[in-house]
Amino acid sequence: MKIQKAAAEFIGTMVLVIFGCGTAMLVGCDVVGGYLLTAFAFGLSIVAMAYSIGNVSGCHINPAVSLAMLMRGKMSVSEFVQYVIAQCLGALAGAGVLALVFNLGGVIDRTGGFGTNGLTGVGGSAVAGLIVEIVLTFVFITAILGVTSNKAKHGSFGGLVIGLTLTLVHILGIGLTGTSVNPARSIGPAIVAAITGNTAAASCLWVFIVGPLIGAALAALFYTYIAGKDE
Repeated sequence: MKIQKAAAEFIGTMVLVIFGCGTAMLVGCDVVGGYLLTAFAFGLSIVAMAYSIGNVSGCHINPAVSLAMLMRGKMSVSEFVQYVIAQCLGALAGAGVLALVFNLGGVIDRTGGFGTNGLTGVGGSAVAGLIVEIVLTFVFITAILGVTSNKAKHGSFGGLVIGLTLTLVHILGIGLTGTSVNPARSIGPAIVAAITGNTAAASCLWVFIVGPLIGAALAALFYTYIAGKDE
């Protein structure tokens, strides 16, 4: 794989974390405005990156997306591994940038943990959180597979559709799990939060790794069943 693809995935994931998690940290996640602002921050980050790096790496910026593409035969195992490494490092860098800005600037982190995901909204239930993440990711990845299929006729609007779908799943998911649907997005902030003394998020991190990956795998299987393989 060309280093340019890895670099694109690194930057794309870093941008997603900076703008998505950064917005949540800044405005909080109250039902009135915080939910929508954070949801749109994540969605619009995807739109911006899709039209910036999509022609270089496909703009996965999410291990769950890469897994679905692997299962659909659109990338090799070695490419998948390199994508995931770049994505996780990008998320870690993004969370690191937020830590510097918020700590040096004395800005209050209204999430209490760099926008980490949690199970508070589902009463601390790992099973409920897992179900939420599987469902949200299934919807998100199915939309991506449909838009990026060789049979799709969305033209240049694909990135917008994907971004709006991410916004949609965030509107429901933020109040439940904070919405991951992206293992890298969860791993980066959780590591930085743990380094700064907040280890609570790390205790349930597995939910936000396993859930999205299961959801992505189910979406790939489902889409292959209903649409077949791309030519």
